[in-house]
Amino acid sequence: MHECAAAAYSHYIARIGKPPGPMLEDYSRVVAAHEAFVAEAQGAVVAFVVLIRTPEAVLLDNVAVLPAFQGRGLGKRLVALAEARAREHGFRAIDLYTHESMHENAAMYERLGYRETERKTVNGYRRIYMRKQLR
Repeated sequence: MHECAAAAYSHYIARIGKPPGPMLEDYSRVVAAHEAFVAEAQGAVVAFVVLIRTPEAVLLDNVAVLPAFQGRGLGKRLVALAEARAREHGFRAIDLYTHESMHENAAMYERLGYRETERKTVNGYRRIYMRKQLR
């Protein structure tokens, strides 16, 4: 998962001025503590999603897709899976955040029905927080 995240997020380093948070994660700890799903091809992780339950919603913590597999709808399917899991767990909303420099991600999430709830800086990262109400 770390290699997938590194490949998926490395092009944002120049925009942000440092590695994005997902490039710094210890994915063995993440998987042990939270819910994660991976997509594989030829025995390698090509995409994944990490979900964290909070008291009021599920946090879609990370979606990463290898560049060679982007543009095929895999990320959107992983977001749909995250939403389905949130519903299965009885939540009525799903939250996420993205760096404000990752404008194409924020736009994609808006197209998928997410709405901005706030902006704030956490650990030196300027984040856009978004929420989608689930039916």
